[in-house]
Amino acid sequence: MEHLHLAAEEDDLYSGYNDYNPTFDSEELDNDAGFQQAVRTSHGRRPPMTAKFPGTAIGGRALGTSFGVESSFGCESRLLKSRMPMASSMGRPMTGAVQDGAARPMTAVRAAGYSSAMTRGSTFDPLGQSKGPAPPLEGKSEDTPDEKVKILEKKVNDLIEESCLAHGLGDLQLSLDRAKEAGRKERALVRQREQSGNADHINLDLTYSVLFNLATQYANNDMYAEALNTYQVIVKNKMFSNAGRLKVNMANIHFKQKNYPKAIKLYRMALDQISNSHKEMRIKIMQNIGVVFIRMGQYSDAITSFEHIMSECPNIKTGFNLILCYYAIGDRERMKKAFQKLICVPLGIDEEDKYIPPNDDTHANLVIEAIKNDKLHQMERERKALAEKFIMTSAKLIAPAIEVTFAAGFDWCVDMVKSSQYVELANDLEINKAITYLRQRDFNQLEAVETLKTFEKKDSRVKSAAATNLSFLYFLEKDYDQADRYADLAMTADRYNPAALINKGNTVFVKKDYEKAAEFYKEALRNDSSCTEALYNLGLTYKRLGRLEESLDCFLKLHAILRNSAQVMWQLANLFEMLEDPHQAIEWLMQLITVTPTDPQVLAKLGELYDSEGDKSQAFQYYQESFRYFPSNIDVIEWLGAYYIDTQFCEKAIQYFERATLIQPTQVKWQLMVASCYRRSGNYQKALETYKDIHRKFPENVECLRFLVRLCTDMGMKEVQDYATKLKKVEKMKEIREQRVKSAREGSARGTRREGSASSDSGHSSHGTSAKGERLSAKMRALPGSNEPYEASSQRDIDASYVDPLGAPMERPKTAAKKRNEEDEFADEELGDDLLPE
Repeated sequence: MEHLHLAAEEDDLYSGYNDYNPTFDSEELDNDAGFQQAVRTSHGRRPPMTAKFPGTAIGGRALGTSFGVESSFGCESRLLKSRMPMASSMGRPMTGAVQDGAARPMTAVRAAGYSSAMTRGSTFDPLGQSKGPAPPLEGKSEDTPDEKVKILEKKVNDLIEESCLAHGLGDLQLSLDRAKEAGRKERALVRQREQSGNADHINLDLTYSVLFNLATQYANNDMYAEALNTYQVIVKNKMFSNAGRLKVNMANIHFKQKNYPKAIKLYRMALDQISNSHKEMRIKIMQNIGVVFIRMGQYSDAITSFEHIMSECPNIKTGFNLILCYYAIGDRERMKKAFQKLICVPLGIDEEDKYIPPNDDTHANLVIEAIKNDKLHQMERERKALAEKFIMTSAKLIAPAIEVTFAAGFDWCVDMVKSSQYVELANDLEINKAITYLRQRDFNQLEAVETLKTFEKKDSRVKSAAATNLSFLYFLEKDYDQADRYADLAMTADRYNPAALINKGNTVFVKKDYEKAAEFYKEALRNDSSCTEALYNLGLTYKRLGRLEESLDCFLKLHAILRNSAQVMWQLANLFEMLEDPHQAIEWLMQLITVTPTDPQVLAKLGELYDSEGDKSQAFQYYQESFRYFPSNIDVIEWLGAYYIDTQFCEKAIQYFERATLIQPTQVKWQLMVASCYRRSGNYQKALETYKDIHRKFPENVECLRFLVRLCTDMGMKEVQDYATKLKKVEKMKEIREQRVKSAREGSARGTRREGSASSDSGHSSHGTSAKGERLSAKMRALPGSNEPYEASSQRDIDASYVDPLGAPMERPKTAAKKRNEEDEFADEELGDDLLPE
């Protein structure tokens, strides 16, 4: 019953593990009566058959019994002796037997963590963790020569790598510094090897890498002499294999220095040292030789090199250079043959059909989508674009030379291209043919118009380009209806064409529908944010609408893109002037004259602004500079003459008014000013002669007759009576004329009142001419009368004759192109560049 467990009791899962059979208790063998009895008998003296601690079924130890325990200490020696294992019958000790003081190891169970040396109470530790952590590894001593060499080699390699990375990031100075430091470390490494007696084990590859990188960085930093010296060190060292190829780099440096004969010599030396197995490298060196011959003007030698390349391994660049050489020597037939070779050069790229995804295969669509814009496809597109560029340039170059007329030559090129792999390029060539006519300002050529009109039924891209150019052509001819028609056609073919949208906006602009024009310009900017023509025209449109802040924002953005655009700077200065900020306007004009220092309009505008600020000396300086570059500006001449009169230098004012007389010989006021200057300077005789000359040209001029009467009276001349009589007749005729005009005005005023028109203000508006005209007429009215002495108030005469010549503000500078009116301010030149096909 004691071995039965009730169901309600909870079992102890760990019970019984500490219980053991007393039979295996070797500590109680002395008290075991059965064991002691066996020891005394002959059975106990038999040699044992098991290990030191028998416990198997065949062991020579009897099981413990229930007999009484015999306490005998005399048997202890025999007991210990019986525990000593004996040798087996085979002559080798048994497992666990002690022989000569050492126990035979129990190797059969050692892998599991057991050992014959295990004693009672020891823990199970197969991994030896109880011994603590393993001692640290012994570090290698860095004092040994080999270790020092390895450390130096690693430092040199790291410096070379840093130099290359710095060059890749564009930091040329840092890359050169790292290359120099690598050179110093490498020399220290060589000395270290020599000191340790390992001079025969020098790392030649490392030395070559250091020198080559140093020479390359010298060349990148334009230190050509140092680079050549370093390359020379490598080339002269016979231990470096294939070092002769570096003569190509040396030749490139001589080419940059324009030392062409030396470059040819080194290229040929490098060519001699390269075997025929390296065909591609030999072709590149020969191409360089041909380019050097072109720079030297030796086209025949260049042709020899290029023809050899085209026969061995043709490529686009060599074919283009060959055409240039034939064009230089004027060989018409060979130009044609070279052009045919050029369009037959294989590009080595896949067809575009490869990138058209099938509709039924989803996996293939994903793959094609992934490779459609990868690096390889980008390289293929760049190679094809380069080939098309060379073909287009070659056709435009040789077209006038290969045939009698330009059109015939271009037609031959188009026919050749149509029969080649560049079929789609033929349309672009025909468009370029028409654009060439436009660039020659041959707007009346029907050929250009007809050529562009033939593309109206072509695909959308070509149609849009042709219609855009036709719209621009008609716009320049001021046929705005046709320009608007073709602008609409270009937009229909390609709504995202910014040039077409700009042309459409221009046609709306000239109709003064500025809001709608602004919408087209903004749409062009949405399609192409870098379209400077649209941004410029949008700024002008906002200016017309009076939205000066928005216009200023447009031109500031445009200035950030076109830093040296004179027109943009002028518009900014003009806008700041309209915003009543003359200081900012002056700042922008000062920037503008750094770009166009000889523009007379800009200099005159600076003079005007300084004059309005009260700085007469600065105003005089800029007006004088403007007159020096353009001595025919009446406003500038008038201001300078008035300035000298104001400063009491009437003699100097004479030359400016005489210049005005030459420019406007029918205007009597300039001749009167010349005579007035002679009178003020005290040269009365010359003044009298001038007045007489004016009277011969303008016999009815009252002011001239008055001065003649005064001068003749004071000088006691007999002609005074004749001039007085003429003066009375002229004054009487003038009064009659004024009365007639007055009566006519009164009659017209009464008629308009009867009709109910509000013409009472017309009298004021008729007198409301420009302030500048009023000032000029006031100049003549303020001349002294016949009864005034010569020494009348000079200040009053000066004030009366002084006129501000800059009443009307200028709208834009007169740059290299012709000065435009405000009506055609928008960017015609920029439009011309924009409308060319891509």
